[in-house]
Amino acid sequence: MTRLFMILTLAIGLAGPIQAQTDPMQYPAIERVIQGQIDAFLADDFATAFDYASPTIKSMFGSVDRFAAMVQQGYPMVHRPSAVEFQELREIRGELWQKVVVRDASGVYHALDYQMIKGEIGWQINGVQLLQAPQLGV
Repeated sequence: MTRLFMILTLAIGLAGPIQAQTDPMQYPAIERVIQGQIDAFLADDFATAFDYASPTIKSMFGSVDRFAAMVQQGYPMVHRPSAVEFQELREIRGELWQKVVVRDASGVYHALDYQMIKGEIGWQINGVQLLQAPQLGV
């Protein structure tokens, strides 16, 4: 009976979603980076927010002003969230993605995926994408 339980548990575990095979100790560090950028946006400190971006993102936008315009126009829910909730950290095709749900000023919830990379200075944000999701609020 115990052996059957162990086999079923293993089979169910293998059939479940693939989670990041990473050290759980890095989860708080990743969350601190994302929260740090959001805090900088809330303070309209786009220079600090830009510091959290990866070299790829920095070269794509080239300047703090262009980065600020993109955030304000394309991601207003991140620029001025009224609530932030960190969800699962996942590994997808070798890349780490942190799911974050934010509530905008109107009370609408948005699910976002932050691609995270480890650079010479620690974790950095390498991209953000808005996820198409069913209504998350009530």
